[in-house]
Amino acid sequence: MRALILVFALLLSACGFQLRGSYNLPWETLAISGLPENSELYFQIKRGIESGSLTKVVSDAKSANATLVVLRNDQHKSILSLSAKGLVREFQLTRSFIYRVQDANGHPLQPDSQIILQREMTFDDEHVFAKEAEEAIIWREMQQDLVQQLLRRLSSGSRTVQG
Repeated sequence: MRALILVFALLLSACGFQLRGSYNLPWETLAISGLPENSELYFQIKRGIESGSLTKVVSDAKSANATLVVLRNDQHKSILSLSAKGLVREFQLTRSFIYRVQDANGHPLQPDSQIILQREMTFDDEHVFAKEAEEAIIWREMQQDLVQQLLRRLSSGSRTVQG
């Protein structure tokens, strides 16, 4: 049994598998601007960075090795389909996040990037409260997905952008 576990562990490591949440960020310190420090998204990004890497999030951008500048962070809900009676049957939820990474002097370390997430959800007038709860869960999961994608992109390195 131990041999089987050892073989399985070796196969996983050979295929490039790594636990989600472990990131090699190229900066010792990172500031986050463009988000209120008391927002849930700020807290999730900070927690993801500090728990998954050696990088520390600091509040002063001038003392940080790099700054994550949030340029846009929007949520949008649009009607996707209607019933024959003209009632909403499906919504599309969209989360847009645009950011850049720059050094203490404002020079870009990574180009402006965007993460766009979309989810579809059905709607039923007879179950409004349940659908509102479902929508809140979907938004929360989209934000968690956004943070994971952001951390993966940040870990890709600090290549300086020419331009």
